[in-house]
Parts: sequence; C-alpha cells; structure tokens
Amino acid sequence: MPTIERHTLAPGLSITRVLTGLWQVADLERDGRSLDHDVAAASMARYANAGLTSFDMADHYGSAELITGRVVAGEYSGAPGARTDLQLFTKWVPEPGPLTRDDVRQAVMRALDRMRVSILDLLQFHAWSYAHPSWIDALLWLQELQREGLIAHLGLTNTDTAHLRLARASGIPIVSNQVCFSLLDQRPRARMTAYCVEQGVSLLAYGTLAGGFLSDRWLGADEPNWDDLATWSQMKYGRFLRTAGGWTAYQQLLRAARDVADRHHVSIANVACRYVMEQPGVGGIIVGARLGSSEHIDDTVRLFSFQLSNEDHAHLETAINALDGIPGEPGDEYRKPPFLTASGDLSHHVQRIPAPFETRTDHTGRVRVFSGTTWERDAGFSRATRVGNQVFVSGTTATHGSRQLGGNDAAAQTHAIIDKIEGSLLSVGARLEDVVRTRVYVSDLSVWADAARAHGERFGDILPANTLVEAKLVGDGYLVEIEADAIIADNA
Repeated sequence: MPTIERHTLAPGLSITRVLTGLWQVADLERDGRSLDHDVAAASMARYANAGLTSFDMADHYGSAELITGRVVAGEYSGAPGARTDLQLFTKWVPEPGPLTRDDVRQAVMRALDRMRVSILDLLQFHAWSYAHPSWIDALLWLQELQREGLIAHLGLTNTDTAHLRLARASGIPIVSNQVCFSLLDQRPRARMTAYCVEQGVSLLAYGTLAGGFLSDRWLGADEPNWDDLATWSQMKYGRFLRTAGGWTAYQQLLRAARDVADRHHVSIANVACRYVMEQPGVGGIIVGARLGSSEHIDDTVRLFSFQLSNEDHAHLETAINALDGIPGEPGDEYRKPPFLTASGDLSHHVQRIPAPFETRTDHTGRVRVFSGTTWERDAGFSRATRVGNQVFVSGTTATHGSRQLGGNDAAAQTHAIIDKIEGSLLSVGARLEDVVRTRVYVSDLSVWADAARAHGERFGDILPANTLVEAKLVGDGYLVEIEADAIIADNA
C-alpha cells in the first residue's frame, strides 16, 4: 500500500494530504431521510483505518459532527475503542447579521459536545457578507476562545484573498482557507496561491472532483437533464461546468485527463485530485464520502502511488486554457451573481442579508448612517448621508469600534475601508456599483501603490472617478483614508 502523504498544517497539527469530507451527510439526510449513525460511524472508521485520518465537516452538514463523536468515543459496531489519532476539522457558518460573544461561545461548545472532544483541531469560519462587521467580531471572539484552549487553530472557508489578507493583517492567526479548486475552477491561481505561499497559509481544496463530474463515468456521456440531477453536489457543480464553457469544452477536459490517466494506469478522478494536490499553497484536498452508501478508499489511496510530470501538467493546462473560466475570486459564488450553488441562489442557505449599520431619517427625508466608531460620536458626523438618489460617504479609515484593522498593511486597511463604505451604501439602499467618485488619502507616498492596487481590486469593474493624494491623517497607525460619492441610478 502506498505511504499516505501528510502535511504540517500548523505547529503540532499534521494532516493527510487527502481529507475525507462529510458534506454529503446532509445530502443523505435531506427530505426527512435518516442516516443510521452506527453504520455511518463504522464507514468513517474504515477511512481512518486505511490511514486517512483527517476529516472535514461543518455545523450544517446534517449529523456529521454527531457521527464523528461516535467514532471518537468508539460507539459503533465493531469499534475497538475510543480514538485519539484523528484530525477533526469543523466549520461555523452563522446566519448573517449581528453576533454576540455568547453566540460564538455557544457555537464552539456545541461542536465540542457533538464531536466529543475537548479542543477543536481547526475551526473554520464562513462569512456571508464582508460589508457587515460581524465577521470581524466573530473572528476576534474565536481568537479569544483559542487563547482559552477550546480551539487549537483558526481557519477560514470560502474567503477571498483580500479578506484573508485583512484577517491576518489584523492579527488573527489564520492558518488555512478552504476554497473550491479543480480542473474546472482555477480561481485560486489568480491571486490566492501566491499570497498563501508567501504567508505560509495552507489551502484546503474542495470540489476537486466537481461533484463527480471529473470522473470516467461522464467521459463521452450525453449532457444530462440539468433539472433532474441526483445530488446537491451535481446540481452545484453542474452550474460550474456550464459557466466554465459548457458540455463540449468539459468533454475536451475529460479527454485530456483520460490521456494523462492512461500514462499512469489510474482514473480520471485520480488525475483531477493529483493535479490540485500539486498546486502551490495546497496543503490538502477534500474528497467527499457518502458514509454507509459508497466508499472510495482504495481509489483515494491510489493518489499516493504516482505524481504528474511536467508533460502531464502541460497537457492538462492546454485543456484548461480552452475553458471560459469561473469568474471572480474563491467564495464569490456565495456572495454575488452568478450564484454557483445547488439552487442557483442563496435560498438553501440564508433568508436575507440584513443592513450592516444603523440608519436614522430626519424631518427632511435625509437618511444618515452610523457605523459605531468612536470618531463619529466624538467629532459629530455620520458615516454616510443619503439625499435623494445621492449618497455621500465620509472620509473612512480602517476603524471598527475602537479598534484599528489591517495592521501596518496599506492594502489590508484599504479593503477594510471599502468594506465599511459598502456597508454604508447597503444600509441606505445603494450598492458599491453606484459609486461615481472616490478620493483616497495616504499618509505617505511609500504606500500609495498598495492602496491603489487594493482600490483597483474592488473598483476595477466600476471605474469611478478617482483622486489619490498624500495627506497627514488623523490618528496613529492609519495609512489610508477614503471618501466616496454614489448616485443611485434608479432613484430608489
């Protein structure tokens, strides 16, 4: 049997390069169906017995955490006893909107109780909206629980490069980011892998098999009825496939993968997985398991019996370059159109995204926004004011409450500022796309390029009129300040 490759995700945490993903537990339990926890736990244990000891789950993956708890405690048929050799990762995906310190603690305690462990090896956080500052609050409070000893390491999931950078620059010790990455989905290669390699952050890649579409089963097959697919994963990745160029381009990709697979006497699925494993910054890939239903242990272990050559990579890259590509950054599918989710929108995930900030309307009809920073209270101004179809956003720094975000990283501060500007606009019915002018002030010309590039990342498709000048900013540590004007085109 091949030796299972491992990766040091963080000090004291060694993981298998292939993690077993438990998201399909939720699919197996949908529509009121129940899953036999004894059978599922025994199936999960077989993966661990084969050397695949790392598992990934979430609070919303049905009963995945409960099944894991049975494996940890040895409470399933044929169990030899309790286990301490597993690496168990979970996620917390709270509803969008305000959070409290108690909300965060309760979520962590619930995971600990379900999984029957005293410390979470890795807690991965998902934010629905960067414009709502609760995502930063949650990470800061999770960091407190990490210091308390309830969490060993913190990670993110479905987070773009800008906000991974912002979190780390703000002093939150993020060690990993779980994102979609496959032959079909090359988004991490645009910005994220370079940043992760530079910072020593590991990518945990999911979707490497695109819900099973990157397998021999579909080579040469007819295009399916997209309205009649068997699993949520197929519904989701069917949208990826169509966005990336459609059935013909996809079949060309499968043929290229089959060519490479023939050289190594392995499957298309093996090639698809190995390709992502060998990308810079990738610490591990996550391959889903339908516990108690079907197992692919032998095929997964085969991943450690071969490596792709330069010729293999070049052949695959030719087919990849013929695809249209998935737009945007990793995680965008959960935050902006096109929503590449099972349902094609967020209806399976959230009911609504609440306004980020408090607003007050005066007797003239003007609407003012307050983000809650000490500057607004002390200096007597609103974060933004809407007059008719125009919105004027005050000079904004990377301030959250009394805390400065972004550290000494001008780009990270810029992203924090634009998040707050976007939150202000959303609070009065506008969007970032409505911005027609920005004015950027930097404390020193040595940081202008970092601020300008970050501005370009966020406004590159909007292209407002812009001015950037050097100015002495009020407040120690602030490198960037931005103000913005917006016009709501439909006069909403």
